[in-house]
Amino acid sequence: MSIYVGNLSYEVTEEALSKIFAEYGAVQKVNIPTDRETGKIRGFGFVKMIDETEAAQAIEDLNGAEWMGRTLKVNMAKPRASKGG
Repeated sequence: MSIYVGNLSYEVTEEALSKIFAEYGAVQKVNIPTDRETGKIRGFGFVKMIDETEAAQAIEDLNGAEWMGRTLKVNMAKPRASKGG
């Protein structure tokens, strides 16, 4: 299950984000997008967890939680919309 994590600190690392979610279960992948031009973190990320029950518990516990001075917004990631044209 892919989880969206918003309102991240701009100091966060993929390792730190993985560690907090690993408390709930196995983390398969962490991705923190950066701005193409500046290389700075865009303030959100994605965590992919193997077990849906563990992922649901992580979402429930971490949504609204204070971490690194920010209040996290955590929910199930929505599929990326295609850029038709």
